[in-house]
Amino acid sequence: MNFYNRDFLIQHCQSILDFYTDRVVDESGGYHQNYLDDGSLFDTHFKQLVSSTRIIVNYAQAAMLYDREDYRRIARHGLAYLEQVHWQADSRTYAWTLNNHQPLDTTQQAYGYAFVLLAYAAVRKAGLIDSDQPLLDTYELLESRFWQAEYGLYADEISAAGVLSPYRGQNANMHLCEAMLAAFEVTDNDLFLQRAALLARNIAVRQANFTQGLVWEHYKTDFQPDWDYNKDDPKNLYRPWGFQPGHQTEWSKLLLILHRHAPQDWLIERAGELFDRAFDKAWDHQHGGLVYGFDPDGNWCDDDKYFWVQAESFAAAAMLYRQTGQDKYLEQYQALWQYSWQHMVDHQYGAWFRLLSRDNSKTSDQKSAAGAKCDYHTLGACMEVLRDLGHPALK
Repeated sequence: MNFYNRDFLIQHCQSILDFYTDRVVDESGGYHQNYLDDGSLFDTHFKQLVSSTRIIVNYAQAAMLYDREDYRRIARHGLAYLEQVHWQADSRTYAWTLNNHQPLDTTQQAYGYAFVLLAYAAVRKAGLIDSDQPLLDTYELLESRFWQAEYGLYADEISAAGVLSPYRGQNANMHLCEAMLAAFEVTDNDLFLQRAALLARNIAVRQANFTQGLVWEHYKTDFQPDWDYNKDDPKNLYRPWGFQPGHQTEWSKLLLILHRHAPQDWLIERAGELFDRAFDKAWDHQHGGLVYGFDPDGNWCDDDKYFWVQAESFAAAAMLYRQTGQDKYLEQYQALWQYSWQHMVDHQYGAWFRLLSRDNSKTSDQKSAAGAKCDYHTLGACMEVLRDLGHPALK
């Protein structure tokens, strides 16, 4: 089967959306975020900022790809909830989680603000808002609360009491780079492109040079590597220990998007290096797919298979193939898709499974969960490949 094909990718995006569309809108506000494999809902009272914003992105992008008014309505519905319920006007903060539409956790996370910015970029691009101001306002909140000018990177977390955590990480900075690129694409404001470029060089080159040329996850307050953070918890959902192959390949994708707007040879070279090393270390020759994590010696520390790792990696492989013309990247794209098609895609009910064990057996009947999965990665990866293939609706 040829997975490197516009029609296939468009049809696959549709099949993912079809799993969610008829049940994603919570009429009492926001989106339903917790689904079992068959689409049944659970924990309908619980919502998390990243899922709220990512689903906005899903449907704003889908509205552009398919030109469907129902997708535009769904995106607007989520935007209203972001602005009226997650946003706490008195404190000018975002509720990280909500229970029955009331703030539960009011910790401020740069990671969450990244997806607020990405959501605003998506709805602006889809024509659902007509002003750049919400993007600029979000940039200024990030600047005043998280920006560490001395290091050219963002801090991560501010407690409900207003105390900045000493933890520093690459993940928030990676998604902020993604959001800045999207903001630049829709506003043409160099402010966003320059910040994306600074984040990319500082994480993918400067910080990686401290850690064997690969992107490490965790840092101390001075952005020196913290080799022991969560060492006893390699499966931590947001801050796992070890090198994350999926983040190496996700950075490959971002470097190539940056190259699209500000071409430099080093971006292609670095994207290739990160992808090649991650694929070499993490591809499971016995059971297929990329494992989740490996330690500084290259030994696997988490051999589970996560949906998003496969998705981000096939997007990067496709983009590397287009940039370099090297057949190995098309072969790796096909291998990632063949694995995912066989094991990750739910051909019975739709969408992708979130997590499989190394031998590809299921670990849970939860397909999607607040903060963990809403098929943003799978839809986004397909759409990025479509954009790279020149689909006019996604330019």
